[in-house]
Amino acid sequence: MTERRSLRYYDVVMALFVAVLLISNVASSKFLKLGPLTFDGGTILFPLSYIFGDVLTEVYGYARSRRVIWVGFICAALGALTFGVVGLLPAAPGWEAQDAYMAILGQTPRIVLASLIAYFAGEFSNSFVLAKLKVATRGRWLWLRTISSTLLGEGIDTILFVAIAFAGAQPAALLVSVALSNYVFKCGIEALATPLTYQVVRFLKRAEREDYYDVETDFNPFRMRAGAQ
Repeated sequence: MTERRSLRYYDVVMALFVAVLLISNVASSKFLKLGPLTFDGGTILFPLSYIFGDVLTEVYGYARSRRVIWVGFICAALGALTFGVVGLLPAAPGWEAQDAYMAILGQTPRIVLASLIAYFAGEFSNSFVLAKLKVATRGRWLWLRTISSTLLGEGIDTILFVAIAFAGAQPAALLVSVALSNYVFKCGIEALATPLTYQVVRFLKRAEREDYYDVETDFNPFRMRAGAQ
């Protein structure tokens, strides 16, 4: 594989992935109640990040997916830092929305830390499992790979976020309810989106002439050399 070979849609998928991540982080400031499920607003969109992660790993391989995950991590950290600094700076005379700003965007350091750790662990677990299963299944049963990797990745993501962000600050019963609701909803979206995932993967493989198998890949998530497989 040549790193300089043009990939027509890789940057588009990366941009969509990062946009979904950032929008989800902001929307997470509101908690929703839909039927028996209780979850944060970001959960409505966040499952798409795992779908994009599946598509990236399936088509372009783990190393390129790793680069996108890191870009998302850096952008999320930068966004949280910017919102925090802006919230701490004095408001202009006559601007009376400081409390509203802090309620929506003024996340506590604990929640920011929980979000970043959960994202990092969940996304890399998802990508690793899908890449390994693709080699093990010789590229067959995409539905099995996407759903299996999501079950693990979303599970790690949900448990870490809820535990780090809210343990000791909220009743245990509420945390269990939120964690289960988030997990069921996210994994359900992944399963329902499987036909669409098939279509997107098929289109990208044909358009990019790429179908990477991570046979000799270095799966170290901290290896940042461009294009290193």
